[in-house]
Amino acid sequence: MKTTRIIVLAVLIVGGGLALHVALAQHSGIRGIDRTSAPTAGSMQGAPVRETVTVAADEPIPNLPGKRMVTHIVDYPPGGKSAAHRHASSAFIYAYVLSGEIRSQVDDESVRVYRPGETWFEKPGAYHRVSENASDTKPARLLAVLIVDAAEKQLVIPDPQ
Repeated sequence: MKTTRIIVLAVLIVGGGLALHVALAQHSGIRGIDRTSAPTAGSMQGAPVRETVTVAADEPIPNLPGKRMVTHIVDYPPGGKSAAHRHASSAFIYAYVLSGEIRSQVDDESVRVYRPGETWFEKPGAYHRVSENASDTKPARLLAVLIVDAAEKQLVIPDPQ
């Protein structure tokens, strides 16, 4: 129990610090270069508008052998969305909205719109049913902090449907 509290506290501290770093980088126009993406606005007519994910950090956690922290910056263009998905079975996730509005539903919770500065957690094995920009006219951005087993390779598992 004590270890869990320490992990949660570490995620909140690091996540808050990264959010500040990202906000400052966003202000100055700095962007990550390690990007994975699906079709984006204007790239494929008729294809869904998808998010762009930038890996901001991927580091082992020295005082938690076998664990690492991975941070993603997820950019949603207007109307952009992620496909329904799960994360690696070991993934404990802290999500922080940096800008715009994110509509999210995890497991059987109600769909909710999160605004800048608002957060949520995803437990290991959670099913992320809805993750999308709540606006069709403005972009949105979130920071996702994942604590995972060091050996995990696939951090996002798309819904097969």
